[in-house]
Amino acid sequence: MLHRWFSVPRLWAILAICLGSMLFGSPALADKIDPYVIQYLRVTQPIALEYDSGGQKRDFSPQDLSSGKQLFKTNCLTCHVGGSTLPNPPISLSLKALKGATPPRDNITNLVAYMRHPVNYDSSAETYWCREVPETWLSQQQVENIAAFILTAAQKAPGWGTEEF
Repeated sequence: MLHRWFSVPRLWAILAICLGSMLFGSPALADKIDPYVIQYLRVTQPIALEYDSGGQKRDFSPQDLSSGKQLFKTNCLTCHVGGSTLPNPPISLSLKALKGATPPRDNITNLVAYMRHPVNYDSSAETYWCREVPETWLSQQQVENIAAFILTAAQKAPGWGTEEF
């Protein structure tokens, strides 16, 4: 009886199901943490980041930062390689530059507001150097993940926001 149950076609089918679930249905793969987040941002557990200028904080997981990094790579990397800014104006994404903007862009809320409606460094006029990111393009969570990635990289990544990256 066991010999019939362990037939070669049945074993291949079981193997295919196991491999398929490992490759396509595994929560561990869906929640994969980008190696950059671990190595350079040194984030393996949720971290609290400044959420607004009132001092409120919000936790962002390594997966949130990994998602933010991927979204940054897809949508922002053309102009912001390593946190520098290639076109005009030459204001980087360093923590110092983010803090120096009006209003300061060193928290999630203000950085998201900037991405939703870009203005120049002193907020005196709209800017067209950075493209607007409407909610129809990226969700609030996605834009917050990008902001979390940028702020964490500005705080921790070696060379982020400098010309020597």
